[in-house]
Amino acid sequence: MSAAGIVLNEEAREVARAEAQAVLAAVQDEERRARLGDLIAAVDEGEVDGDDAQALGELLELGLQTGRVRALYGPDGEQAALKVYRRLPVGRELGAAATDVNAALAQLEGRVVERVTVSAVGPGSHSVTVATEGLELTIRLDRNGASLGTVAV
Repeated sequence: MSAAGIVLNEEAREVARAEAQAVLAAVQDEERRARLGDLIAAVDEGEVDGDDAQALGELLELGLQTGRVRALYGPDGEQAALKVYRRLPVGRELGAAATDVNAALAQLEGRVVERVTVSAVGPGSHSVTVATEGLELTIRLDRNGASLGTVAV
């Protein structure tokens, strides 16, 4: 594996392997089966990168969102999966988006909040608008995390 690979501890390996094997058992498409087989091999080696990291991110995202990981592997298994997820490309993207939103919110520090509203944008998607004197921020919250919508001065 490359130096940029994500190393998995034993607990994370167990969760990732079991989840990949569960999905593999249900998948009929040969291309997806091959991709999952590659992922399982990488997990067994203890490190993922490239396509395997993307596949693991998708797999863990589904298991974490549905509660399956916690239900089957308990809180420790969920924490192990979350630690890996945050280091994978998809998890790093979510972290970067949260950092961007926090930087925008920092612009509100010391200002008097005049209005805060929440709007339903669509299924599983909301926006939060925070208005202060001279500044209005809109933050979008959806399954992809938090992102800065608009900034009005």
